[in-house]
Amino acid sequence: MSRNERGVYIAPSVKKTFVPLENNPAIFTELIHSLGVSPQLAFYDIYSLSDPDLLALIPKPLHALIFISPADVYHRVREIDAGTKNLTYSGSGDQEPVIWFKQTIGHACGLIALLHSVCNGSARRFITRDSTLEKLLREATPLKPLQRAEVLYNSDELEKAHMAVAFKGDSVAPLAAEPNGYHFISFVQGKDGHLYELEGSWDGPIDRGAMGLGEDVMSEKALEAGITRFVKAAEGNMEMSMIALCTKPEDD
Repeated sequence: MSRNERGVYIAPSVKKTFVPLENNPAIFTELIHSLGVSPQLAFYDIYSLSDPDLLALIPKPLHALIFISPADVYHRVREIDAGTKNLTYSGSGDQEPVIWFKQTIGHACGLIALLHSVCNGSARRFITRDSTLEKLLREATPLKPLQRAEVLYNSDELEKAHMAVAFKGDSVAPLAAEPNGYHFISFVQGKDGHLYELEGSWDGPIDRGAMGLGEDVMSEKALEAGITRFVKAAEGNMEMSMIALCTKPEDD
C-alpha cells in the first residue's frame, strides 16, 4: 500500500483512503471554513436529546445534524430499512430535493457527512462565492452520482483541506490503513420540506417524511423519524455521538 506526502493511502485496489476525521466539532468547523463556508456557521456537540438544560446549549437556528453510529448499531437499523449498499439512485441537477454524494474515498464518511450538511437545506446559502466548495458544487450538481463522486475523488483542494485537519483533535489520529468501525450520517431538510438521511455508502438519500411548518431537524418528529431509530437499536451501546451545524450566536 502506497502513501502520498499528505498521509493519504492508495489501497491495493487502487482506492484512495483518507485518515478518518475525529468526531470533534472544532475539527469539523475548521474544515468547513477552509472549504469556504461562512464563519457564521459552526458545529456544536449535542449532549442529550431530552434534557432541556442541555438542549438549550445548542444555538439556533440549527441547520443539520451529524450522527455517528457504531457499526453494529448502524447495521441493525439498515437491516430493516428499504434499500441496499448497491447504488440505485440516479438523481442529478438543481431539481433534486437534496444533493447526495456517493462515497468512493475510503474512510471519508465524516467528510461526506460534513458535505451533506453544508450543501443542503438552509446551510447552503452560507457557502461563499468562488470558494472551493462553491466550485465543487457548481461542477458536481448537474452530474449523476458516479460522475459526481469522481469530482470529489479527484479534487486536490478537497484532499488538502481534509488532510490538513485529519491529524488534529483530542485523540491520536488512526492511520488511513487502519479499519474504521463508525458511520457518519447527516440529517437535513430538503427543498421539499422533508427530512433526509444522507450517507454516502447507502444506495441514495433516504426520505424520512415531511417535517412540520417551522420544525428543524431537532424537532421531536424529526428525531423520531431519524436519530431515535439508531438510539433504540443501540440497546445500551453508548459509543454513539452527535454534533449540530448551527448559526453562531453573536457573542460566540
